[in-house]
Amino acid sequence: MKNLQIAAMAVLVAGAVLAPFGAQAQQGGVTRTDLQRHDLSAPGREAIQVRVDLAPGVAFGKHTHPGEEVIYVLEGTLEYQIDDKPPVTLKAGDVLFIPAGTVHSARNPGSVTGSELATYIVEKGKPLLTLVK
Repeated sequence: MKNLQIAAMAVLVAGAVLAPFGAQAQQGGVTRTDLQRHDLSAPGREAIQVRVDLAPGVAFGKHTHPGEEVIYVLEGTLEYQIDDKPPVTLKAGDVLFIPAGTVHSARNPGSVTGSELATYIVEKGKPLLTLVK
């Protein structure tokens, strides 16, 4: 059953990355809005910006990215678990840097929607997100 849930989440994430720009409903309570994607002057790299909204109580499981992620919390409260470190709770206006390949997860512990602007500096042509068991 757990493998089925992971596979379903992977399909949803892949659909979000490959879909045209716009808002897409993801895993229940997660909405991603792709904002922009551009090649960088560094060969083989691209920048991708996405708005991610998490409904109250919703979590997004452990995953990695093929490059750095820079997070700016737009509204609400979001909690991030990075590797095996203690969780970090951020509120609107706070920022977070996640190094390339670092295992992390996010959840909304609040009572209102939590939103972030995620900027990825990643290797072009690789999946933006890889789920971790």
